Amino acid sequence: MLAVLLAHAVAAVLAPLVVRKFGRNGFYPLSLVPLVSLGWVIANWGTVQTVSVEWAPGLSMDLDFWFDPLAAIMSVLVLGIGTLILVYCARYFTDDEPRLGIFAAEMVAFAGAMFGLVASDNMLLLYIFWELTTVLSFLLVGHYAERASSRRAATQALLVTTAGGLAMLVGIIILGQVSGTYNLSELIEVAPRGWLAGVAVVLVLIGALSKSAIVPLHFWLPGAMAAPTPVSGYLHAAAMVKAGIYLVARLAPGFADAAPWRFTIITLGLLTMVLAGWRAMRAFDLKLVLAFGTVSQLGFMMVLVGLGTRDAALAGMTMVVAHAMFKAALFMAVGIIDHTTGTRDIRKLAHLGNRAPALMVFAALAAASMAGLPPFLGFVGKEAAFDSLLNTTVLADPARIATVGVVVLGSILTLAYSVRFMWGAFGRKRLARPSPAVQGMHAPGPLFLAAPAVLAVLSLAAGLAAPQLEKLLTPYSRTLPAEAATDYHLALWHGVNTALLLTLLVFAVGTALFVAQRWVNRLRFEHPPLGNADRIYDATLRGMDALSMRLTGATQRGSLPLTQATILGTLVVVPLVLLVVGTDTGADVRLWDSPVQFVIGLMMVAAALAATVMRNRLASVILVGLSGYGCGVLFALHGAPDLALTQFLVETLTLVIFVLVFRKLPAEVDERRAIGFKIPRALLAVAVGATITTIGAYAINARNSVPIYERLPDAAYYLGNGKNVVNVLLVDIRAWDTLGEISVLLVAATGVASLVFRNRRFGSAPRVADAPAVAAESSASHSETTWLLGGDLIDPKHRSLVLEVTTRLIFPTIMVLSVYFFFSGHNAPGGGFAGGLTAGLALVLRYLAGGRYELGETVPIDAGKILGLGLTLAAGTALASLFLGAPALSSAVFEVTLPVIGHVKMVTALFFDLGVYLIVVGLVLDVLRSLGARLDAQVEVNQ
Repeated sequence: MLAVLLAHAVAAVLAPLVVRKFGRNGFYPLSLVPLVSLGWVIANWGTVQTVSVEWAPGLSMDLDFWFDPLAAIMSVLVLGIGTLILVYCARYFTDDEPRLGIFAAEMVAFAGAMFGLVASDNMLLLYIFWELTTVLSFLLVGHYAERASSRRAATQALLVTTAGGLAMLVGIIILGQVSGTYNLSELIEVAPRGWLAGVAVVLVLIGALSKSAIVPLHFWLPGAMAAPTPVSGYLHAAAMVKAGIYLVARLAPGFADAAPWRFTIITLGLLTMVLAGWRAMRAFDLKLVLAFGTVSQLGFMMVLVGLGTRDAALAGMTMVVAHAMFKAALFMAVGIIDHTTGTRDIRKLAHLGNRAPALMVFAALAAASMAGLPPFLGFVGKEAAFDSLLNTTVLADPARIATVGVVVLGSILTLAYSVRFMWGAFGRKRLARPSPAVQGMHAPGPLFLAAPAVLAVLSLAAGLAAPQLEKLLTPYSRTLPAEAATDYHLALWHGVNTALLLTLLVFAVGTALFVAQRWVNRLRFEHPPLGNADRIYDATLRGMDALSMRLTGATQRGSLPLTQATILGTLVVVPLVLLVVGTDTGADVRLWDSPVQFVIGLMMVAAALAATVMRNRLASVILVGLSGYGCGVLFALHGAPDLALTQFLVETLTLVIFVLVFRKLPAEVDERRAIGFKIPRALLAVAVGATITTIGAYAINARNSVPIYERLPDAAYYLGNGKNVVNVLLVDIRAWDTLGEISVLLVAATGVASLVFRNRRFGSAPRVADAPAVAAESSASHSETTWLLGGDLIDPKHRSLVLEVTTRLIFPTIMVLSVYFFFSGHNAPGGGFAGGLTAGLALVLRYLAGGRYELGETVPIDAGKILGLGLTLAAGTALASLFLGAPALSSAVFEVTLPVIGHVKMVTALFFDLGVYLIVVGLVLDVLRSLGARLDAQVEVNQ
């Protein structure tokens, strides 16, 4: 299973290159990937296989896969029809189709994501694949991005299915917590009950119903017909819309008897079947006829797989297979019609059957299966559905009779719009000669017809071989309870029974309804009884926009002090009220351990108070930094040298950044423009400080178990192979947090660069060779001794020779210290973060002494590349562990004895720490380049 997923991922990455090399014929080699994967599925049919890769056990995020009969059925549809669709794409598109390589990559990736969805055992993993199909569907539906209709359809599908997916995620989490497992194979066995589990089931069903376009979330599917026809034939007939059907079928063995299950599924499924079938009778676009027909039959299949009985499950799986084959074939037939005639409007098509007889034959085979005519698989499935609904005992008699009646009505509509489709596409329509669109058509080639022909013939062959097909479907249906002594069997003939009589009724009334379509078309229903779903969707979006504007206007007044006061006021009021109301423990506070701590605390308080009244901006920053340095001293006194070192480095670097920013601001604050009400702000600040202190005191006093810090040294040494607890926490025990934090640092660096550079990052800092010739000649005349190359380009009145000499002497020492911190950090104070900060301060010193050209000479590499390399190393460490069969970001130890160096013990977390080191260095370089070198260049231009 992992090999199938990996093959699709690799093929998706290579697809643009393949299409660029071979043009549209590149779809042929790409189709081999799902074809070979289909071979694996067939070879393993009838077996139950599980694969488990440990990922994050504490979060229940292991990569658990489960290949069973239901997954096998869905995999055949996903991979088999996916293969034919890719073959069809090779003739549907032209070589000059825009973004064809990206389209091919998305199609292959979608096939892999759907296989991952149906093979996932872990529900959280299933949700990830679920959303991957949503995103890929959005991209595929919006392929023609230059068209407003495509953009709207893609956005609509994304919003509806994503909203349903979020509801489903909440339901998954509730079910996982209530049952104690997130694996579907185990969840079905325990199947929790109760009101909370019932809520979770409804939430999961919302996700399934939205994905399968069930009323009232059905409207996105007809809109998605703006997509290229291969997308409609694959996603909206055979694959994505079946995801909801699959999920209901997967959960039915455990939850079919849950209180909200049958009422929700059967009611909405029947309503969908009838309403969408009626809409199909009114559409004139062939794709819309099929789209509404798809929605109708999805409702039908949802009823069958959701009923929760063995016979209904067999009928449901038969209809799933039949629908995938005939509907994909019909969509591809419509694509051929559109491609060869330039229209899909049935009012503009006449005598097409005479011009394209082969296409008409294959479309007729598929349409006959859709209509439920014998001996096609659609007929077999519909007979099984009638029989299972007639004989079910899980529904009360009134509900059973009503269900059968609505299904018969929906089947009548299905037959009517099937005949209407064939007549609209291929009929003569009382015209003596072909219509202009048909007259100018070009005949489709055999390769273009191959894919729909295969599926149409399979619809016939599967109907004739119904008993053999049953053997493939019953392993799943037998997971549900039987209602009779003998199970129903698939066959073309069961004798004269009620199901057959209902079928004959469907044939008669459906044919009559088509014949009377002229009168039917007059029933336009200007005001539909349930409203227009598209208009309701638009009104909902407008209402949400208006509500968000009002909320934003009420809470975001554009005043930063007001916003901060609201946030900080909430921080003060809510925790203190909860402490007073809901806490009965006291707060045992020890103010200090030694007088030194008290003195340092007084200095920090004095510096903070002085910063509030100081007018000079630089002096205020220095005073704030003094408070930070005092905090570092307290860390050192408490035996935390690693934290103290990091605090000192961060405060120093922050001070430098403030200085760089303040160069563009006046030296002192203009009191005339200062905002008033200083006393309330001061009181709020004191309240925040007191609140944080109080919460900390209560939290410490509320501890009723062994503190975790007592276990950290042993965990760091024996699990992370390091003595420095802080560093091991960062790069091993809580490496996921660190990976997220350094990603935020990278985004912050990019944001700063974007604000300063506006349009592009400007590469690396300029070098001396890039300086204007006049500046270079002037610098040569002012200096005979060069300590720093960039220093020669600084105006002599701003140049400090002492600083240049000092920098030249201590820069190598600081860099060596940085490397020492990096390598020693796993067992001593330091690490990648501290080492990167030290190297960053060395770069700061070089920039302050030699200017922007010296910065370019020191590091002639774009900061963005350093940032990217660092993130690649950090993330690559996570992935490398998986390929070695270990959890992500897990550490391994390598010990070697070298001739000169001696015994060396290395932990793989070192590579993760190297990524942290590079990201910190890249961040400092990016800040110096943007807030320093770039602003220097602007000053030079202005002068």
